[in-house]
Amino acid sequence: MRFTLRILLSIILLCSAIDALAAPIAADFPPGLQVPAGAQPGPQFDADKATSAYLALLSPEQRTRSDAYFEGGYWLQLWGFLYGLAVAAIFMLTGLSRRIRDLAQRVSPRPWLYTLIYSVLWVVAMFALALPLGVYTDFIREHQYGLSEQPFGGWMEDQLKGLGVGLVLAPIAISGVYAAVRRAGARWWIWAAGLVFVFNLVVTMIAPVFIAPLFNKYEPLPEGPIRTSVLSLARGNGIPTEHVGWFDASKQTTRISANVSGLWGTARVSLNDNLLNKTSLPEIKAVLGHEMGHYVLNHPLRLTIYLSLVYLVGLALLHLAMDRALARWGGRLKLGDRADPAALPLAIAILSVFQLFATPVVNNIIRQAENEADAYGLNAAREPYGFAMSAMRLSTYRKISPGPVEEMLFYDHPSGYDRVHRSMTWLKENPLPELAAEAAGSSK
Repeated sequence: MRFTLRILLSIILLCSAIDALAAPIAADFPPGLQVPAGAQPGPQFDADKATSAYLALLSPEQRTRSDAYFEGGYWLQLWGFLYGLAVAAIFMLTGLSRRIRDLAQRVSPRPWLYTLIYSVLWVVAMFALALPLGVYTDFIREHQYGLSEQPFGGWMEDQLKGLGVGLVLAPIAISGVYAAVRRAGARWWIWAAGLVFVFNLVVTMIAPVFIAPLFNKYEPLPEGPIRTSVLSLARGNGIPTEHVGWFDASKQTTRISANVSGLWGTARVSLNDNLLNKTSLPEIKAVLGHEMGHYVLNHPLRLTIYLSLVYLVGLALLHLAMDRALARWGGRLKLGDRADPAALPLAIAILSVFQLFATPVVNNIIRQAENEADAYGLNAAREPYGFAMSAMRLSTYRKISPGPVEEMLFYDHPSGYDRVHRSMTWLKENPLPELAAEAAGSSK
C-alpha cells in the first residue's frame, strides 16, 4: 500500500496548480426562449425549413467547438480503454494485486472477509491510478470548453466523496460476485448477472435519497409558476410525488438538466439551477415532459433489465476467457483459480474489451429509450419551441448533425438535429393557437 499512497500523494501535489491550466470560455446561448423567423407558425410552415432556422442559431464558432468537444470524446473512449488496460497491467505485472490479496488474507483467512478487504484496498488503489486521466477528462477539458467553472479544490472534494461512495458500494458488489463464483462453480456468471441486476435496482432506489445529496444541495422548488406547472405536469401524467426540488449543479457544470428519479416510493422531480436560471418556462416544461416520459414508460426498470442482459453475455464471455487466461498465465502471476480476488484486475481488463465492442449495442438501447421519452414529452408538455430550444442548448457541446454510422456507434441520445426536427414536425401536425402567441413573444 505504500506504493499506492506515494502515487496518491504525488498526484495531489502535481495538481496543486491545475486551476491555472483550465481557462474557461463562453459557449452557451443567452437565457430565454428563442424562436427564429423561419420557425414562426403559419399557413406556409415547413418543418424542414423551421429546423434549418433553429440550427442556424448555432454560430460557426459554437458549432466548431461543439463538434470538436464531442468528436474528441470518441478518442477519449479509446484512450480510456487503453489507460484501463495499463492500470490492470500495473496491478498484475508489478504484483500489486497479489500483495493486496496477501495483506487481506493476513487479516482474515475467511474468503468472504479477505475478499471484502481486498475490494476496499483495490478501490483506493484504482482511485489513485485512475486520477491523472480523470483530472484531464473531467476537470481540465470541461473548463477548456466552458462547461465548468468549479475550482480544482471543489472538484477534488467531489472525487473524494465519490471514492467514499465507492468504498461502501463496490466492495459489497464485488464480494457478492465472488460469493457466486465460489458457490455456483461454472454457472457463477448466471448468478453474478442476477446480482448485478438487483444491485442496480437498489442503487436506483437509494441514489436520489442518500447519494445525490452528498454532492449537491437539494431544496424544495419555491412556490410560483414553475412549481405549479411542474406539479400539474406530474399529476397529469400519473407521477405519484409531491417531491419537487432544485439542486445547485452550477457549482460543477454549466449544463442544464433535470430528472425524475427513484423507483416506487422514492420518486422525485429535480431541476438543476442552470435550467431554472438560463431557460424559459416552455423549455422547462419540455425538459420535464421528457424526464417524466422516462418514469411513466418505466425506463429505469426496463433499461436495468436490458443492460443486465448485455452484462449476462459479457460475464459469460468473461467466464470462458478468464479460465483460459488463468490456465496460461495464472502460475506465472501467482494467482489461484477464478475465486482468487487478486485476479480481479485481469477480469476487469477482459470485461473492458467486451464493453468496448458492446458500446454501440448499449448506446442503441439507451437511444431507443430517449427517443420514446422525446415523443412522450412533446405530447405531454405540448411545448415544441421549448423542446427545440433546449435541444439547441445541448448542442453547444453535443455534435448537432452526425452521420448515420457515427450516430449508431457513438450516440446514446438522439442528435440535436433529430430532436429539433421532431419538435417542428410535431408543431406542423399540432398547430395550437397558444403557440403562435408564444412564438410572437419570443421571436428573434
